[in-house]
Parts: sequence; C-alpha cells; structure tokens
Amino acid sequence: MEVVALIPARYGSTRFPGKPLALLRGKPMIQHVYQQTCQVPGVDRVMVATDDERIAAAVRAVGGQVAMTRADHPTGTDRLAEVAAGLQADLIVNVQGDLPFFPPAMVGDAVSALEHSPTAAMATVRTPIHSREEWHNPNVVKVVTDRDGFAVYFSRSPIPFYRQPPDQAPDQIWGYRHIGLYVYRRDFLLTFSRLAPTPLEEAEKLEQLRAVEWGYKIRMTETERPTVEVDTPLDLRRAEEMLP
Repeated sequence: MEVVALIPARYGSTRFPGKPLALLRGKPMIQHVYQQTCQVPGVDRVMVATDDERIAAAVRAVGGQVAMTRADHPTGTDRLAEVAAGLQADLIVNVQGDLPFFPPAMVGDAVSALEHSPTAAMATVRTPIHSREEWHNPNVVKVVTDRDGFAVYFSRSPIPFYRQPPDQAPDQIWGYRHIGLYVYRRDFLLTFSRLAPTPLEEAEKLEQLRAVEWGYKIRMTETERPTVEVDTPLDLRRAEEMLP
C-alpha cells in the first residue's frame, strides 16, 4: 500500500494564533512535526497542507513538501480531503501540527493496524490515563473500546463512569486518552468529509464521533508513551522543558 502523511496547519488557531510557527529551541513547531513524521516507518511521502504562505515558507526552508489549500475549510479533515483527492495513495496519515514530539513508531503501529483490519475505515491511538485529574480534565479526550480494539465512544467527560471508584494506586488506569492522529483509507476520507455532522459530534465537538455515528469502524492502537499536545502557550513552555 502507498502511504502518504499529511500535516494540516493553519495560522489562525483560536487558542494559540500562529502556533505552527511558534519556536521550540529556535525551530518552528511545524518543522519539528515535519521532521518527526519523516521518520514514521512505512510512510512513502510527507506533505504539509496549509493555506498560509508563512507556514509554507517555513516548511520549504527545510526541504519539505507543501500542498496549498483553500482558506475556507471548517476542519483540518476537510483540508486533508482536498489534498487527498489529488493523490493516488491507499492510506492517508493525519498528523496534527501540534504534536512536535510524537514517537514515530506510534504512528507506524496505527498504519500497520489499519492495513491488517479490513473492516476498519480508519485507525487512531490511545494511551493509559494514570492521573485522576487528567481523567476529569475536559480538554483531555477519552475513548472506550470494545473487546476487539474498536472505538465505542469518545468523550471529554471521564469515561467509563465508576459507580464504585477504584483504589487510587500509583499505577491505577482510570481510562484511556485519545491521541489526535489518524490513519484513513483514502476513499473513506473523501466520503467522511462529505458526511453531515452528527448530534454527538456537535455536542462533544469531536469530529471522530461522526464516523462512529455513521457506523464506521475505528481501529484503536495503544502506546504506553504519552505525547505532548501543544494547544496553548503554556503547553509550549512545557514542551520546551522536555527537549534535551
């Protein structure tokens, strides 16, 4: 299968304007993400999808490929679908532009899982939550799966609900955090971008629930190594501290 990784990046983030160009140890964050993505096993091509010439220039400055898109896309998935429509790839990897330090093997595992799950339309990743505070944090998206590893539901609420709270041991797993990177079958991605938004998606503001509500299977893989998502300037400072 031919696998193309696309990194959607826009300048006008509500919580952190200019986020892709924010500097981490002197490098724009989009450069960190691009270079990490180039190390993902099984990926044949990496491109940044953006409508902003400043972001495009930063990517081209390090030899990266850029696909310029329309500026009116409501979501990153719509931006990816515009680019994917002109590609011949079998699988499209969506790497969020705010994941500067993700382990490349984590994405490779998701690619492999989708390749070997013929009934799944897409794949994504979860990681254990060991902190009760993180489990209750609405900015942390949680996921529950069935016994075969397919997603049942995603939520900003703490799921599952414990009628009798478990012991708070140091290694207690409260639930699973969803990590926002995806692998799509190309044909499904084009279909997904045309599906009408659904009630649960609108309620939670989680686009992946659209796939669940329309009856498509999402294959989950698991990583023990959490990754930093940079949503705010505070997250950026924390990311700085993680660099060697």
